[in-house]
Amino acid sequence: MKRETSNRALLKTNLFVCAIIILGFLATSIVSYRSNLGVFEGDTEKVTALTSEGIYRQIESIFMKPMGVSLTMANDTLLQDLLTQESARRNDAEFIATLTAYLNSYREKYGYDSVFLVSTRTGRYYHFDGIDRILSPGNEEDAWYYDFLRAGEPCSLNVDNDQAAGDAITVFINCLITDSGGAPLGVVGVGFDISTLQSLLGEYEERFSLRACLVDRDGVIQVATDHTGYEHTDLFSVRPYSDLRESLLTDRENANAFWYDGEEGRLYVGSHYIPSLSWYLLVENDTSVQTRQLQGKMVEGALIALLVVAAVTLAITYIIHTYNRRIVELTRSTEQARRSIFQEATEQLFENIYELDITHNRAANLETRQYFESLGVPPGTPYNEALKIVAEKQIREDFRQGYIDTFAPEHVIDTYRRGEESLQYDFMISTDGSHYYWMRIVAQIVLWKEDQSIHMFTYRQNIDTMKRQEKQVLDQIQRDPMTGLLNKTATQAKIQHLLEGGGRQPRAFFIVDIDNFKQVNDRFGHAVGDRVILHFAQSLKGAFREGDVVGRIGGDEFAVFLALPDRAAAEQKAREILAILNQPLALDEGACPLSASIGIALAPADGRDFGSLYRHADTALYAVKQSSKGGFALYGDGEGPKR
Repeated sequence: MKRETSNRALLKTNLFVCAIIILGFLATSIVSYRSNLGVFEGDTEKVTALTSEGIYRQIESIFMKPMGVSLTMANDTLLQDLLTQESARRNDAEFIATLTAYLNSYREKYGYDSVFLVSTRTGRYYHFDGIDRILSPGNEEDAWYYDFLRAGEPCSLNVDNDQAAGDAITVFINCLITDSGGAPLGVVGVGFDISTLQSLLGEYEERFSLRACLVDRDGVIQVATDHTGYEHTDLFSVRPYSDLRESLLTDRENANAFWYDGEEGRLYVGSHYIPSLSWYLLVENDTSVQTRQLQGKMVEGALIALLVVAAVTLAITYIIHTYNRRIVELTRSTEQARRSIFQEATEQLFENIYELDITHNRAANLETRQYFESLGVPPGTPYNEALKIVAEKQIREDFRQGYIDTFAPEHVIDTYRRGEESLQYDFMISTDGSHYYWMRIVAQIVLWKEDQSIHMFTYRQNIDTMKRQEKQVLDQIQRDPMTGLLNKTATQAKIQHLLEGGGRQPRAFFIVDIDNFKQVNDRFGHAVGDRVILHFAQSLKGAFREGDVVGRIGGDEFAVFLALPDRAAAEQKAREILAILNQPLALDEGACPLSASIGIALAPADGRDFGSLYRHADTALYAVKQSSKGGFALYGDGEGPKR
C-alpha cells in the first residue's frame, strides 16, 4: 500500500514537473520565435536597403562614362558641321566615310558595342560600319527615335535590339544634336550590351539571395536577369505585388520599401529612383524560406524538448534528488546552443558592417570594438572620442572635420529625429599616412526596439575609381582636343566665376590672335597650320602661371585672364608675350614667320562680366589689326597700338 502510494506520488510529481517543463518550453519558444522573427525582419530591411544603395551606386558609375561620351559627341562642332553639310553631300562617298570613321573612332577608343548617328533631315541611321538604314515613322523598330524627338529632352535611355549588330539586346544612350539656333540636327549616342547590367544584378541576387531589376516609370522591366526592355514586360504582371504599383513608382525623392504578404509568402520590396536614368531600381527579398527555417527550428526544439522531458522523467524515477540540477543544466545547455547558432548566423550576415550604439555613445558589439582597437583606439573609449582618433590617424586633414561632424552622435540623433534614416560622406583616406584614396561611408540609422536606443550601421565603399573617372570626364569636356587648353565654354565659365568671386581685384583680359594665319594655311597647308596652332598654344601657355586662365576660343584666337595690378603691368605682360610669340617656326618646308596681335581690357574698369571684357578687348584687337599687326592695344587707350 505504501509502495502504491509512493508510486502515485511519484507519478504526480513526474506529471507536475513534465507539465511545468512543457508549458515553460512553449512559452519560451513562442517568445523566442517572435523575438527572432522581429530581429530577422529588421535585418532583412537593413540588408535590402544597403544592397539597394550598393546597386544604385554601381549603376550610376556604369552609366557615367557612356553618358559623358554621348554628350561630348552631341556638342562636337565637327559633327554639327557635318550634319549641316549632309543635304549637299548625302551621296558623297567621302562624306559618308568621314561620318563612319568618326563614329568608329569612338567605338574603338571606348570599346562600346554600338556607336550611332541619326540625321533629322534624311532619317539616315549611320553606324560605325556605314549607313544601316533609313528610319521611318511607320516602322515600330524606329519608334524610339520619334518618341525621343517629341519628348524634347536632351538625353534619354532605352533598351532595344541593335539591328546593326545582329539584333543584340542593347542599352542605348541617346543625345540630341542641335544647331546654334536650337533646332535639332540629329541624335547621337552609344550602346552597350545589356549583359553588363544583367551580370551586375545577377551577382547581387546570387550573393544576397534576392531579386533586383530596373523598371521605367510605367513599370515596364528594362533590365533584369530574366527580362529586358525589348520584351516590354510589365513587372506587376509577373510578380504578385501589383497592389504596390503606385506606392513603388511615385516617389522620386526618397527610397521606399514595403512588406507584402501573398500566396508566394512574405516579401519585402524596395524601390529607389535613379534620376540620371529616369528608371526605378526595385529590390525584392523573399523571406518565406528563412521564416520556414525559423519554424523548423521551433519544431526541432519541440522534439528535443520531448526527449528532455523523457530523460528528466526517468531521472526523477531513479534519482529524484538530482532533478533540479539536471533540468537547470539541460536548460542552460539548450539556450547556449541556440544563442551560439544565432550569433554565428548574425556575424555572417553582417560581415564588414559595423554597429554603433549612438544613444549610449559606444560600439554596439565585439566586432566593432575590435575594429576601433585595431586602429589604435584604447579600449573603453567613447564613440565620439574614437571617431576623432580615427579621423586623425587615417583621414586627410581637409576632410576630417566634415567626417566628424557627419557621424557625431548629436548629428546622427538630430538626423533621425528629422525623419531621415541614412547618412553618407565621401572623403580621402590613407592606410600608410602618405597615399590617399577616395572612400564613401554609408550609414543606416535605426531605432532599437528593446531599449528604444538609436543604433547606426555603417559600411565602407572604395569609390576612388569612380571619382577619378568623374574628373577625367569633366576634364575631357572642358579641354580643346587639339591644344589641350580650355575650350571656349570652359574658358568663359572660369573667367565669369573669377569675376563674380574676385570683387574689385584688378585683372587683365587678353585676346591673342595669330596674324595672317590664313596665309600660313594657303602657303604650307593645313597640316602645318595645325602645327602652328599647337606651337602657338604651347608657347602661350608657358608664358603664364599655373592659376592663370588660358583657353582657345576660336580657330586662331586665344584668351588669357590673370591678376595684374595696373595698366603698366598689362603693357609689360603684353610685350613679354609678343617677344615669345613673334618668332619664326622652323619647318622642313622652310621658316614660317609668326606674329601675334593682342587686345587688352582691364577689370573692373572696362567690365565686370565676360561679355563686356570680350567686346572691349576685341575692339582693342581690331585697332591693332587695322594698324600694322604684331602689336598690342589697351581698350580706351588714346595712344593707339604699341609694340
